[in-house]
Amino acid sequence: MPTYDYQCDKCAYHFEKFEKMSDDPLKKCPKCGGKVHRLIGGGSGVIFKGSGFYETDYKKKPKSGKSCPGSGSGCKGCPSSDK
Repeated sequence: MPTYDYQCDKCAYHFEKFEKMSDDPLKKCPKCGGKVHRLIGGGSGVIFKGSGFYETDYKKKPKSGKSCPGSGSGCKGCPSSDK
């Protein structure tokens, strides 16, 4: 469920509300009962945290046909492997 930002026209109270996209927007301020309007947000970006995302999902595979003088595939010190 997305988080929506609201601001009260009467008391300027700013708050967030978790709502379904199909829910109607809020109309009353939870503090004073005044009229509220939904603020336009920039949305949230995708953030990849932790180790291993690049290594496990998108790292280029070594090209076939080249031999690695080290321990085979995954050799970190070999110029023929991608780092």
